[in-house]
Amino acid sequence: MEVNIIDLSGNTTKKIASRLFDEPLRPDLIKKAVLAAQANRQQPYGPHTYAGMRTSAEGWGPGRGVSRVARLRNSRRAARIPQAVKGRQAHPPKPETDRTEKINDRERKKAIRSAIAATGNEQLVKERGHRFQAQLPLVAVDDLAAITKTKDVKSFMEAVLVWDDILRAKDKTIRAGKGKRRGRKYKRAKSILIVTSEDKGIAKAARNLAGVDIVTSDQLNAELLAPGTYTGRLTIYTESAIAKLEEAIQ
Repeated sequence: MEVNIIDLSGNTTKKIASRLFDEPLRPDLIKKAVLAAQANRQQPYGPHTYAGMRTSAEGWGPGRGVSRVARLRNSRRAARIPQAVKGRQAHPPKPETDRTEKINDRERKKAIRSAIAATGNEQLVKERGHRFQAQLPLVAVDDLAAITKTKDVKSFMEAVLVWDDILRAKDKTIRAGKGKRRGRKYKRAKSILIVTSEDKGIAKAARNLAGVDIVTSDQLNAELLAPGTYTGRLTIYTESAIAKLEEAIQ
């Protein structure tokens, strides 16, 4: 596939041939890779070993005309058992449980290639909700990685007609569920992903833009390309990042 290389003013400088955007779409593999990445960063969780057991309760034994549950000393109140108030859990989550998920290396690489190809499909990117008027895929000159000012990043994105997507991601929505009570009341949409071969200042310049992620080609994964397992994220690559990706994930 022929890909246009654009400069910082949004003008096409040359064309290159790339096989990255010819990969067939495999949403099943992409979902598998994303879910594996999410599972493998889970922290162990569970109650303390002695939770619900720190009590003076002991059973009365038979012959009292009451159930033989553990009761607090000098009281009839039941304790320690699961059905008692503040008793231990019957089957709590175990911290030693292995919650990781495995994925074959070839499957993981194919998922990344498929997710990269999806970023060049205008229909998929629009279905994901991104707002842009640019021709996809977006591949910029390597000078993009050396931008050190946020205003210069904004100028570039306005020139390539993707700034509307940053404005879209600025809108906050209130999270559904209990998470809103746990320090994460608001959600923001994912916006543009910038992929470079090396960071020469772009990460610091673009990190404060709503929904924007910056990553080097060696750290690229399926979850960044398809957040929430949904393919077609609006992505900007640099020319050298394309060259490195073709070598790394073939």
